[in-house]
Amino acid sequence: MAIEQIKMPQLGESVTEGTISKWLVSVGDKVNKYDPLAEVMTDKVNAEVPSSFTGVIKELIAEEGETYEVGQVILTIETEGGGEAAPAPASESKTEEKAAPVQSAGNTAASAPATSAKAESPKGVRYSPAVLKLSQEHGIDLNQVTGTGGGGRITRKDLMKIIESGNIPTADTAPAAPSQTEAPAAAAVPSAPAAPAKQAAPAPNVPVMPGDIEIPVTGVRKAIAANMLRSKHEAPHAWTMMEVDVTNLVEYRNSIKGEFKQKEGFNLTFFAFFVKAVAQALKEFPQINSMWAGDKIIQKKDINISIAVATDDALFVPVIKAADEKTIKGIAREINELAVKVRTGKLTSAEMQGGTFTVNNTGSFGSVQSMGIINYPQAAILQVESIVKRPVVMNNGMIAVRDMVNLCMSLDHRVLDGLVCGRFLQRVKEILENTAKENTSVY
Repeated sequence: MAIEQIKMPQLGESVTEGTISKWLVSVGDKVNKYDPLAEVMTDKVNAEVPSSFTGVIKELIAEEGETYEVGQVILTIETEGGGEAAPAPASESKTEEKAAPVQSAGNTAASAPATSAKAESPKGVRYSPAVLKLSQEHGIDLNQVTGTGGGGRITRKDLMKIIESGNIPTADTAPAAPSQTEAPAAAAVPSAPAAPAKQAAPAPNVPVMPGDIEIPVTGVRKAIAANMLRSKHEAPHAWTMMEVDVTNLVEYRNSIKGEFKQKEGFNLTFFAFFVKAVAQALKEFPQINSMWAGDKIIQKKDINISIAVATDDALFVPVIKAADEKTIKGIAREINELAVKVRTGKLTSAEMQGGTFTVNNTGSFGSVQSMGIINYPQAAILQVESIVKRPVVMNNGMIAVRDMVNLCMSLDHRVLDGLVCGRFLQRVKEILENTAKENTSVY
């Protein structure tokens, strides 16, 4: 018999860790190759981890609700053949795991250049990119942290507990200076500036009164919180809004929606027209379709539109690939299919990757103005607000009731300036205001 290991897979670009939300197997279960073993959560996506082997579940190393880095062993399977030696005890296996995440550090270079350069401390202890990044952001001296991972490894969870407590062990609070033989090595790790440490505030002491309900924070909610916090901390947000008269678009869509539904089997939504207009404008203003990468800006060739789809307790952002090459009908079909997959739990990690710009349909809730948080590492997000009828003064001085919508755009001011964003929104406005039965086809 042979013992094979299943490791935490990398479920997306720049993903360095995942949370085991639910085990789908138990010790002793017989599984076939490709059978699902566990549900794993990463930034805004749920995915199933398939088995790479046929055999019997030997040990579930990872625990539900815990976060593990890419490359860490999460379970072992006993397979037939091979005649391999028995596996090392669990404690030894976990000790060996600490080197695995470092091998994937190169994959995170674009998103975390400061942490991927060096994944080893002066004393030879190896840290994951996620741990290094957190320690540098909050000024944490890792030499003063006691790890709870295998072999005493410091985990991201250890640092999050320290950050939430507000007791940040910095180089200034370290005990007596090390010996002369260790001093040069210690000096090689610069202490983080004091400013990031001030960002770490203790968790609020909220009194729980009779009748209050305590709701545990799920892994998905933690992932959303971490991604939103990173975007707000790293990207200097600026906002702009433009008013658009979509009366002709509304009349056109309403005149064909019944026939379209009967013929195609799905709804022709207003949102499809907005996504198409944005995709067309992005082709004309490629600067908007960019990402910040530290010492350079990456202008993406493909126009992949991320759309926000919410469930009762989570937010998912699937991607419409090559949106500029699709018709309004094609976009409408994909919006419908992706939304169904999100709400039935069938969305895959591949369908969440590669987005270059986000369009959020906040108008579906009746919102008329909002300021979205940028979908990191993209450079901008557009909020499409509710279409409302309002009296408008026309060019001839007459007042008419028109269908109006606000387009609210959040932008990363490191990448984009108001001029190009204003021109981009003007172009989206022009496309939408000229969408009519006479000059627009949904096919």
